[in-house]
Amino acid sequence: MATLLSVVVPVYREEKSVPEFLGRLRPVLSSLTEDYEVIFSMDPSPDGTERAILSARAQDPRIKLLKFSRRFGQPMATLAGMQYSSGDAVVVMDVDLQDPPELIPEMVARWRGGYDIVLPQRRRREGEPWIKTLIAFCGYKVINRIAEVPIPANTGDFRLMSRRVANEVVRLKECHGFLRGMVALVGFKQCLIPFDRPHRYAGRTKYNRFVGSLRIGFNGLFCFSSYALGLATTMGFLVAGFSFLLMAIYLFYKFMGWPILWGNPTLVILVSFLGGVQLIGIGILGEYIGRIYEEVRARPKFIVESAQGFDGGEGGDPSVGARR
Repeated sequence: MATLLSVVVPVYREEKSVPEFLGRLRPVLSSLTEDYEVIFSMDPSPDGTERAILSARAQDPRIKLLKFSRRFGQPMATLAGMQYSSGDAVVVMDVDLQDPPELIPEMVARWRGGYDIVLPQRRRREGEPWIKTLIAFCGYKVINRIAEVPIPANTGDFRLMSRRVANEVVRLKECHGFLRGMVALVGFKQCLIPFDRPHRYAGRTKYNRFVGSLRIGFNGLFCFSSYALGLATTMGFLVAGFSFLLMAIYLFYKFMGWPILWGNPTLVILVSFLGGVQLIGIGILGEYIGRIYEEVRARPKFIVESAQGFDGGEGGDPSVGARR
């Protein structure tokens, strides 16, 4: 049976954050409706994350748990939670409280006002190193410069989607799980809500503290644009043009009888430059080929070991959602 609001929360090693997260989330949801569900999508965790979730579920059956057979990563956990959700609106957020639950009422109000997608947009990033902020800023600039669809800057996976948007995103066959790009790809009416991102409540981020997840950023670059392939071709023409120019200069020196500056440093610089350009081109091809390889294998996006609180019993059906 459909519910009004589903909250999808991917988790991995978040034992300390779960109780505080629920303590702030549940009053917010209860102020909106009693018809909600909170779906924790959990990669198998070595700490007490599962125990904390099941303890909360024993007190409130609206709290549900998807546990995967192995670690599939946050993007796949998010898509799994969206696939299992039944709400008319679906909110995706992190458990570390950097996505404030107190924003949900405004997000729901915008959804009820006619928007299919509501995106909280970060104005400030508390507690993040300046280099990570700079990389994120530059990354969004580059992605929006070359991507086939515009992806709003400074928006993470924290968002509200209407049921039809969630269904269309889940229906996509891409296995990279770059939610920001996938939501942008399906379209529909969207709006932004500015907010200041607070410090992480507890624990440590699972991504690199300084550069974040470069793989997720590369998915935005390579999965939503073929610009890099054209860039490699352009670099090839530029290098070829530089080589012809250099040859013309040496011929001019030869005809004029001037001494030609030549030697090991020149050779080393030229060979290193040409080798670097070739490796960059091969690397760009490798990024695309690697993603093509992942897609054609058509492996499951995720495999559910147990599903607590869903139709079909406490154990759930592990095969549901396992295939694309």
